[in-house]
Amino acid sequence: MDILVGFGAATLGFGTGLALIVAIGSQNAFVLRQGIRGEHVAAVVIVCSVSDALLIAGGIAGLGVLIQTSPMVVDVARYAGAAFLVTYGVLAARRAIRPGVLTASGSRKALSAGAALSTVLALTWLNPHVYLDTVLLLGSVANQQEQDLRWWFGAGAIAASGAWFSALGFGARVLRPFFARPSSWRFLDGLIALVMLTLGLRLAAGL
Repeated sequence: MDILVGFGAATLGFGTGLALIVAIGSQNAFVLRQGIRGEHVAAVVIVCSVSDALLIAGGIAGLGVLIQTSPMVVDVARYAGAAFLVTYGVLAARRAIRPGVLTASGSRKALSAGAALSTVLALTWLNPHVYLDTVLLLGSVANQQEQDLRWWFGAGAIAASGAWFSALGFGARVLRPFFARPSSWRFLDGLIALVMLTLGLRLAAGL
């Protein structure tokens, strides 16, 4: 396999992963909060990144096994993934019209390491959207690639997760003014809407 082809699949995975991860939500707000306060940042970032890596890998491997045993799953996964992508894109476009802000709200009391880790684990593993984004959606899109390319796609998505949480956690003090501006989220959500709608339509068309 040409390394450039693999790199292209990884780049697609990176962009798709970022488009799903970069959104206003409780997990991102918590990572931002810990980063701003400088409390257990490395541990929180590692938990988020490793959790996403496990979920993405599980989605790719699990759907891959289903596809091998039941080829009809390919069509079901494709159309379900396309519908979710288009819906996600429409919601992102809606957020771009009426943008919000990402703030690090919460009590001023410092969290212990145990409390911080248990909180981020709950925000990650008890959030149903995480499973839709990583296991179903990224797993579905990855398995639309050629057999040798799905793990390149997955590696790109995993890299996107690690890069995002690292930037949000370790660069929180610098990023806070940026994410506090609605115009920033208007731009990001507009870009996410474009990526998601394009991917959804291409997935539905089998391209």
